[in-house]
Amino acid sequence: MTLAAWTDQEFATGSFTAGHFNLVGSTDGITFGEHATDDPGVPAALTFSTGFDNLSKSSTVAAAFALHLDAATTVAGTGTVLSSAGSGAAASHLTYGVIEVPSVAACTPVATGTARVPAGTALGSATGATPFALGAGNGTLPGANVVLCIQVTSDATLAQGTTATATWQFSATSNS
Repeated sequence: MTLAAWTDQEFATGSFTAGHFNLVGSTDGITFGEHATDDPGVPAALTFSTGFDNLSKSSTVAAAFALHLDAATTVAGTGTVLSSAGSGAAASHLTYGVIEVPSVAACTPVATGTARVPAGTALGSATGATPFALGAGNGTLPGANVVLCIQVTSDATLAQGTTATATWQFSATSNS
């Protein structure tokens, strides 16, 4: 007598796709793009308020930089001012602060807003930077703009004719 063994099998498969996460910036709050340091012509050239090219002792100038997550970004994130760097003879005589303001037009030397880097921070430091929320895109529209106002102040010992260049690095991390 022979017994037959019956065998049956089932299989399942799954496909997985990683989400998308991309931070972009704009100096005018309208035209956004990538500004990585390894691309030609970048970082973004900020447009500072009147007097940036004729600083006097104890004066302040401001420039806006808007950030958002692009339309294809599938998860919200958290942004921060990661670092700053300064070079040139005037760099040690300049400090800065970063505040969040409602629009590019609201960024002025006397603007107030939510502090993201405390006023009086030396170029070359981002000590005290606080994070800001970045909303995800919806496939068609990007996340909401976060407008940061960089306010640069010269000290009372700024020497005539000296120059400086400053660069700020912004970072975003996904929340999931």
